[in-house]
Amino acid sequence: MNRPNNTRDNYETYVWFRQAAERGDAYAQFNLGLMYKKGDCIERDYTAAFKWLRQAAMQGLAFAQNHLGALYYNGRGVEKSDPEAAYWFRNAAEQGDASAQQNLGQMYRKGRGLEQNHELALAWFYRAAEQGVSSAQNLLAECYLFGHGATVNYPLAMAWFRKAAVQGHAQAQLNLGLMYKRGLGVEASDAQALCWFRQAAAQGAAVAQRHLGIAYADALGVRADPLRAVAWLQRAADQNDREAQYQLGVFLSSGKGVDQDEIRALNWYQRAAEQGHPNAQYNLGNMYANGRGAARDERRALEWYRRAADQGAANAQFNLGVIFANGRGVPRDDVRAAHWYRLAAEQGDASAQNNLGVMYAGGHGVPQDDALAVYWYRQAAERNHALAQFNLGSMYEAGRGVARDIVHAYMWLLLAAEGGHETASANKSIVARRLSPAEIGSALDLTRQWQVSHAAASQALAQRN
Repeated sequence: MNRPNNTRDNYETYVWFRQAAERGDAYAQFNLGLMYKKGDCIERDYTAAFKWLRQAAMQGLAFAQNHLGALYYNGRGVEKSDPEAAYWFRNAAEQGDASAQQNLGQMYRKGRGLEQNHELALAWFYRAAEQGVSSAQNLLAECYLFGHGATVNYPLAMAWFRKAAVQGHAQAQLNLGLMYKRGLGVEASDAQALCWFRQAAAQGAAVAQRHLGIAYADALGVRADPLRAVAWLQRAADQNDREAQYQLGVFLSSGKGVDQDEIRALNWYQRAAEQGHPNAQYNLGNMYANGRGAARDERRALEWYRRAADQGAANAQFNLGVIFANGRGVPRDDVRAAHWYRLAAEQGDASAQNNLGVMYAGGHGVPQDDALAVYWYRQAAERNHALAQFNLGSMYEAGRGVARDIVHAYMWLLLAAEGGHETASANKSIVARRLSPAEIGSALDLTRQWQVSHAAASQALAQRN
């Protein structure tokens, strides 16, 4: 036994527990097992902990049964066994041990050692929650929030989150803040959300710290304060919260309200990117592509764009298309360019849609097909992409992939010109000379109708967001 820093009283306690445990006293066996499990006054020894906790558990002591289940669950002092863990948790839970009730609920929730059953998980969480266990109250609330074992019930979720939150349970405080932020079962309130985020953040909850940082950044329930935003994001980022790392990179690279520091920005993007954050991977690719925060490195840029693209990031897919189409740091490859443009285009990236149209119009990397060129130009043009509008207007003017229609050609050139496309500004005057006043009037009417309909659609989208 190793007890260099133990007091005499602690040693005598150990001796008493040992003597009583060897005489078969269940409580002494439990306490002795707990001392070995925690390394309290003696050197930690999970094998010895298992021995004594099992003896106490076999005598029916619920506390010992719950701790014995935990040893089986984690494989400490004994071979890991989920069925054995569930067995001992159940024995303790049926005697009313709240911790065991929560643990048994977790076994049902995860399907470990037992067939997954969300209804039974909820039932055991409820029994522990009724005994005031804050962690069980939080788990019960999550069942009602996500509809696990019961229908979704926001008021019940909020009630149980609140019970746990007022006891100081950090995850419940965070969850309560998120409900207020998202308006789930309650009127959305950034101020109320901020109140609960603060409490969870003060306890070190990384996600709460991140939300608190974003609140200071975007003036959500509090006055904008970039320095505090960075400070809270830093705390969360230091705990390896990848979203906080990404947001911190955005702050430092933009220099919005704080000193711009592209070297630190690149470092945070790198850390988030290595955890698989697609936007961080894309931004890190941009940093290397443009020589910001580090020497320009096209190979690394390509690597990070590809990682983001493989996760479905349309902006990275578009950039890969540009890289292969232009042979930037790689051999030119129109087939690969078209592949990446297509993936981004199918996600609604207007620039990729336009470029894919160009590939079809010229037969680069894909079979030449004017109809498909018009299709992709139109997809981008409807998203107010000026170059695509110019290209679509040119197809109407030439009658390529679509019936020749000078009125619609003029309409798309007008829209492109208003979008700042210089060639469209020059070409629309040439096309106008070939139209009658009535046709020009029709083109102007079509242009206004398009603008009105798209303005209404943009406003509706903004309101939904």
